[in-house]
This record gives sequence, structure tokens and C-alpha cells, in this order.
Amino acid sequence: MSDIISNIIYTPSGRGFQYALYSHIGSRPVNEDSCAVQGGSFLTGFFLCDGLGGHGMGDQASQLVIRSLTEDIMNAADPDSFIPAAFENAQAKLLQEQKRLRAEQKMKTTATAVVSDGKKVSIGHIGDSRIYLWKRGKIRKRTLDHSVTQMMVLSHEIRDEEIRNHPDRSLLLRAMGTEWDEPKYEVMKPQRFGKYDAFLLCSDGFWELITEKEMEQCMKESSDTADWLGRMISLVFQNGAGKNMDNNTAIAVKILK
Repeated sequence: MSDIISNIIYTPSGRGFQYALYSHIGSRPVNEDSCAVQGGSFLTGFFLCDGLGGHGMGDQASQLVIRSLTEDIMNAADPDSFIPAAFENAQAKLLQEQKRLRAEQKMKTTATAVVSDGKKVSIGHIGDSRIYLWKRGKIRKRTLDHSVTQMMVLSHEIRDEEIRNHPDRSLLLRAMGTEWDEPKYEVMKPQRFGKYDAFLLCSDGFWELITEKEMEQCMKESSDTADWLGRMISLVFQNGAGKNMDNNTAIAVKILK
């Protein structure tokens, strides 16, 4: 199991986040997940991407997008406009790299971002990597996957909990590295700082092997963010024992009071 990295990071306004992150290759030959935490001159960002293994070169795609997002946040000042601009820039760089390498049918990735200036929190995503939003130890909201199975849930063909074991769960409808006629990412309306007190960014290799109730129980029993993430990781590996585990990556974030 990969080591958990934990730390505290502050926005320039003085508001702080305690976070913990890890990434594990699972049973696969290559880890195509990437994640990062980056503080800039005005904004602080948490980013996670999951390269699409079935297309090839997913590791390069996720690394390129993470690198682009962390570079762009260094001098960005507006949390409202950052995610659309940064996602568009990352998409342009990824398409350019595909052409350079003659890999137009490869190099696809999901992307998630939580960004704050200490006054607002902006949240964006594309694909089926998820962001869970928490308040007082409970999940209050999550991003909706851009996937066939999520559409089946919305059309009442299956229940939400059936996504985890559905044979079509890996079929995505949107991803970075696919040509867009219009933006395919989603950005939530900016939230005031403190409306939610914790966030969990995770790849599908993580959330497929742990239920929301288990996530909440782990938080309830934990002493800090690293402990919370560690408890969830233990369940992911327990539930994934004997399976061909996917890469699994997560960033757990709590707002410091």
C-alpha cells in the first residue's frame, strides 16, 4: 500500500486545510492515476485525475493535466473563473500532445478540482472520478459521473448503488482528451467557504470498493484527516481482496476551524 502524505496548507487569506492523499497501483501494471495539492499566490487547489487505461497512455494524460492545473493555479486569483480556464487550457495542451505523438485515440483522462481563496470554494469535474462534499460527518452532495451507468440511474433503470458492480460502469461519456464542440466539464456554483467542512476527491478504483456509509463511519471513528483516509484505504483493500484491483487514489480534505 502506498504511503499516505498528509499536511496542512493555508490560503493567502489565512484559512487552512488539513489534507491527506495517496495513490496506489492496485493490481495493474501501470498507475494511471495522478493527484496533487498546490498553493498559489491567491488560490489553493486539490486536483485528481484518472487516465483511461483502455485507451492507452492514460498515465501520460493524467500527469499532463495535473501538471497544467498546478502550473495555472500559481498566479490565478479568481476561484470563480479558475476551473473553466484551467480545464480548457489543460484540454488544449492534451490535444496538442496527442497530435505531437500521433496518439489522437489515446491519452484520455478524467479530472477533478477543488479550489479556494479562503472565501469561496469552487468545484469542477469531468469523467467518473468523484468529489464528495461533507458537513458534520455526513456526505451532503457529490459530483455526478459522466458515465453510461450514471445516466441509467438518472433514467431510473438502475439504483445508484448498482453502479459499483454494473458491467458498463467504466463506459464514460465525457473525458479530457476527446474533441469538444462545447465544454464537457461541469463546474458547481461557487460555495461560500465553510458551507461544507470536508471534501473527498477519489478515482473510481477507490469509490467502487467502499460505500458512502463506510466512508462516513471511517470519518466518525477517525482522529484526523490522515486517520480518516487510512481507515478508508483499509476498507478499499479489504473489499478488493482477490479482485483485479484498479489504480486507486484519493485526497481527503478537512477545513480547519
